[in-house]
Amino acid sequence: MLELFVFLLCSGILASGIMAVRLNSQLAALVSASLASLFAAVCYLLLGAPDVAMTEASIGSGLSMLIFLYAIRRIDKGRE
Repeated sequence: MLELFVFLLCSGILASGIMAVRLNSQLAALVSASLASLFAAVCYLLLGAPDVAMTEASIGSGLSMLIFLYAIRRIDKGRE
């Protein structure tokens, strides 16, 4: 049963990564990339690495998303 959950999460990581590359909106691509990182964190947790999962969730999907969001907002202000 665990293998099925891990397989579904890995499929979600791949789908989110492909969506992040294919989407036209920068904000939607950012959310999709952050979702891939969140799926990876849950996958690490299921595989028995809670410390890696917490690091991935906080830095991979949390801090990176905020930094990229800040950069996108700054670029949009420069265009105006």
